[in-house]
Amino acid sequence: MGKLTVKAVQALKEVGRYGDGGGLFLQVTPTGTKSWIYRWERDGRERMMGLGSVNDYSLDEARDLARDIRRAVRAGRDPIADRRAERERQKAEASRLLLFRDAAQQYYDAHEAKWTNAKARKNFLTRLTTHAFPHIGGLPVAEIATADVLRCIEPIWHSKTETASRVRQYIEKVLAWATVRGYRQGDNPARWMGHLKEALPAPGTIAPDKHHAALPFKELPAFFGSVATMGGMAALALRFLVLTAARTGEIIGATWDEIDLDKAVWTIPAARMKARRDHRVPLSAAAVALLKTVPRERGNAHLFAGQYKGTPLSNMAMAVLLKRMERSDITVHGFRSTFRDWAGDHTEFPREVVEAALAHAVGDATEQAYRRSDALERRRVLMEAWADYCHGKAAASNVLQLRA
Repeated sequence: MGKLTVKAVQALKEVGRYGDGGGLFLQVTPTGTKSWIYRWERDGRERMMGLGSVNDYSLDEARDLARDIRRAVRAGRDPIADRRAERERQKAEASRLLLFRDAAQQYYDAHEAKWTNAKARKNFLTRLTTHAFPHIGGLPVAEIATADVLRCIEPIWHSKTETASRVRQYIEKVLAWATVRGYRQGDNPARWMGHLKEALPAPGTIAPDKHHAALPFKELPAFFGSVATMGGMAALALRFLVLTAARTGEIIGATWDEIDLDKAVWTIPAARMKARRDHRVPLSAAAVALLKTVPRERGNAHLFAGQYKGTPLSNMAMAVLLKRMERSDITVHGFRSTFRDWAGDHTEFPREVVEAALAHAVGDATEQAYRRSDALERRRVLMEAWADYCHGKAAASNVLQLRA
């Protein structure tokens, strides 16, 4: 060693490798980058290992590194494998320092786009902040065990069952993410089946699922007529929601460029659909006529403009309208159930057509893969019949579909 000097290292510009001796080389690339390389032979094969940039290691420091590697080679070790093992050890050590609250934030950042519902997106971190972070937020994800998960959910399992169940699911997802990313090993202590199920009563046994309160379909024509007499954007939006059997988020997020009035079709992009696929809604003549009466705000792309310039209608506007009508016994989402009950109990429309109108997947994955059509025209007949019923033009018992 000792063929190179500090001045030579600084002065060399030509592309190539310059030996210092003892297996140490200075490498100059076409871009002018300079780095240190150690070369040796093992079983007749040339091996090379990068040591780092000349900006990070001086000539003396590079010689010290080369000396350590040479000793390792003489001892029969593989310096490249040793370095890889050291990096894995450091990674494993660092993983033990990833705290749960940080893992939850990273999971949220990676999956935020999958929540089409703004409330569900907000609830993820809000519920973890309230019920999980005080107990396990400061713990490394590698050390979280079953007892830690139970400390988060057991105190509210009976009093706030739905919230506790969601918190458990969120913890399970974060820990699953941490496992895949290499931050922890072993079973997931927040999993339900075959684990926490044995320690806690099933949520359904202590807090049965509550369905969205729905208006009986026989009362719909009268109700729809009442809404039609009311002014305001919320009333227009609610009528359009009923006529299309859509969800609140789909209505308030709708924009005029999604509407084709000539073809009477509303195309909702996959990004705003719960099922994450485009959904075409056939618009009945009544729905088209309603849209033509909706006032447009210049510069606002939304179908139903909000209270402030350029904003969409509030997601609570239609619920507030129901409250003003003194109908606290029903919900906005419940009108989808009203439509489903009407179509299923008092018409002869095929189930798959009705479910398609609600943007529900029908059948298993294989059946869905082979079903290419979205039955748009068949659904158009269904939605025209529904619009007639909403306007009191047809009795439910007389709404039939003639099969081919």
